[in-house]
Amino acid sequence: MTLAESMTGPPGPTLADGRFAGRGEFTDMIRQAFAAAAVQGWREIVLSDADYSDWPLDERGVTEALNTWSRSGRKLTMMARSYDAVFRRHARFVVWRRSWAHLVECRGVVAASADTVPSALWSPGWAFERLDVTRCSGVAGSDAARRVALKERLNEALRYTVPAFPASVLGL
Repeated sequence: MTLAESMTGPPGPTLADGRFAGRGEFTDMIRQAFAAAAVQGWREIVLSDADYSDWPLDERGVTEALNTWSRSGRKLTMMARSYDAVFRRHARFVVWRRSWAHLVECRGVVAASADTVPSALWSPGWAFERLDVTRCSGVAGSDAARRVALKERLNEALRYTVPAFPASVLGL
């Protein structure tokens, strides 16, 4: 077993390594990342996007992978400028989020424009960052230096967030 395998668990779907371009590659990469998280048991996932409008979060395969991934000791952090598109376009994900609210922390970015919110997925063993949202191009891989740098940027952005996207809305 390699060091990378011991850190991330058993092998899973092959994840992109290097540059990616186009909406098709972008959405496929997200599907594969969630499938890998389920198989390899990633302990932490951080998602960041202005609004997740073009992420495949409503797909049955994505929510099934998240169900498999969901276990005690796991954590998913989401950061967005707005969650309106998630409510409108990703009903399956909204239901999943309600069921697993104890594992999911959703944060709203304040005092930033939508184009300054990183579009990224980070895990301890693999990450991607969409550098050009319009063209859906960016870079992905398991390179430690790139993952550490992305995590630092995400942590810095998280400092300027507030709780958002509640699992349930309580009324009087």
